[in-house]
Amino acid sequence: MRVLLTGATGFVGKHLYPTLVGAGYEVVCASRHPERARALEPEKRWVQCDVSDPDSTRRALEGCDVAYYLVHSLASGPGWPEREVRTAEVFRGAAAAQRLERIVYLGGMAPKGVPSPHLQSRLLCGEILRGGLVPTFELRAGMIIGAGSASWKMVRDLAERLPAMVLPRWMSKHSWPVAIDDVVHGLLSVLELPKELAHHYDLPGPERISHQEVLLRVAHLLGKHPVHLRVPLVSPRLSSYWIGLVSDVDFELARILVAGLSSDLDPKPPTLWSLLPPHRRLTLEEAVERALQAESLGGPAVSAAVRGEPGVEPGAEPRPALRSESAPGSVGHGREPPSAPAP
Repeated sequence: MRVLLTGATGFVGKHLYPTLVGAGYEVVCASRHPERARALEPEKRWVQCDVSDPDSTRRALEGCDVAYYLVHSLASGPGWPEREVRTAEVFRGAAAAQRLERIVYLGGMAPKGVPSPHLQSRLLCGEILRGGLVPTFELRAGMIIGAGSASWKMVRDLAERLPAMVLPRWMSKHSWPVAIDDVVHGLLSVLELPKELAHHYDLPGPERISHQEVLLRVAHLLGKHPVHLRVPLVSPRLSSYWIGLVSDVDFELARILVAGLSSDLDPKPPTLWSLLPPHRRLTLEEAVERALQAESLGGPAVSAAVRGEPGVEPGAEPRPALRSESAPGSVGHGREPPSAPAP
């Protein structure tokens, strides 16, 4: 089976690629700049694909059976919601023209309240893709813990660098952080599900946890013991400014990420896990340890982010892996902007 992997230079795509190859799939990696990508990763098969262009997308999909849609326009500047709608519509049409068997799309989990513009855009993309002729599995994840993830980098920087943690009201909101390993497992497993089950499914981690608790537990794993300062009146926008000062994540991206954390993100049944054979998901501590170890080794997702390749979420620089004696004994929504210049 031939698979087109869009977003192949991004955080999730780089983690998914070796798993697909190891499972025996023929993987074609899509990039707007295949020559640049091929020079960095010559072992992969690259094809030119600008998902905002119907002809380019149809050519990239030619001969493929399945496609992963892992692109977004988040880092492409003003007007990105409109670009996201346009590219999803283009991809839906191109996939139908090439008679694909299925599309697999990774989006964001729907919040309990009103979605942030970013989450609203991700949900709308899923609706567009699922509204086409090709059966589409939309997987919805919250915070993904893994080397190369912008949200993980933001959390790690805050936990590591703040001697005192400011805890605004939105930090009390809950989500189900999930390890990149488990996201990859889910993305791979849906290829084996009957096409009749094509729908949207949440992809939660094993534990419901507040954003505050995530920060505190990551700080503990890093050997930090920050003072906690509760400031309930600090808005998400104001929080983005101090996050931008402490973290290497830029203000605009921090603002978008924080806005997405301002409501509870709880999964709606049935989740994807209920459709799959039993699978033990990594705990938060295990996921954090693996992310830290991958960063220390300078894995592909990390080194790509440091180089500033197109489509890679801002990642973390290589650093020594740290481990808590109390942690389990483990050893350890990125994608290519489709139309705007690479960040």
